[in-house]
Amino acid sequence: MRPDRKIRELAEKENVEIRTYEIIYKLLEDVEKAMKGMLAPEFIEVVTGEAEVREVFKAPKVGAVAGCSVTSGVITRGSKVRFLREGTIIWKGNINTLRRFKDDVREVREGFECGLSLTDFQDLKPGDVIETYELKEVERA
Repeated sequence: MRPDRKIRELAEKENVEIRTYEIIYKLLEDVEKAMKGMLAPEFIEVVTGEAEVREVFKAPKVGAVAGCSVTSGVITRGSKVRFLREGTIIWKGNINTLRRFKDDVREVREGFECGLSLTDFQDLKPGDVIETYELKEVERA
């Protein structure tokens, strides 16, 4: 059904969009899409890698550098990080620098060793765990 001229003019004046449909399920699909767009996105944290701090070094420009062994997954420079001590999260932030020997690297895989520094965190101790993660958007039902 098409709206008459007065209704179309009023809708235009009030900035209201009028849509017409011949097939009801197209209307339902559009309403569902519009409703999903109104909801705030929901995210889950997906662990991408884990490393154990073996040794802590002091570097003049970056401060504390953690000498780590990657125990699972992949550690990537710039990743979001959870810093755990005895199973308790004590800091969240980002990886500032990531090196393998003297080379700057983008990522280090399981079984390899690396040196990394964290943005604004210096209280590193051997035995601490560094867990990297990314946020994945979950589609709402």
